[in-house]
Amino acid sequence: MNWIIAIIQPHRLDAVRDALTAVNIHGLTVTEVKGYGRQKGHTEIYRGAEYQITYIPKLKLEMAVDKALTDKAVEAIRTSAHTGKIGDGKIFVFDLQTAMRIRTGETGAEAL
Repeated sequence: MNWIIAIIQPHRLDAVRDALTAVNIHGLTVTEVKGYGRQKGHTEIYRGAEYQITYIPKLKLEMAVDKALTDKAVEAIRTSAHTGKIGDGKIFVFDLQTAMRIRTGETGAEAL
């Protein structure tokens, strides 16, 4: 099993969710986060005053995936989150030792 973490732009969430569902991945955790990378923020004007926005709003997606579906999941996220502009995000994949469904006690891939 693998643990996938993806940082994406907020407006791409529905497209990513639909792409993951199409490759048979149904569990997903979404967290609103802020950060910056090569963008280094941007400037906005509010009521005539200029403000430097250093942390850009993003979404952090986390999911546990069977090893057999990892490549499909990563490709689904990449293609659906891609806009071709700076700030599209990142995908990280980690090994996951075990998982357990609390309700039934199932472990491993059956718990996903």
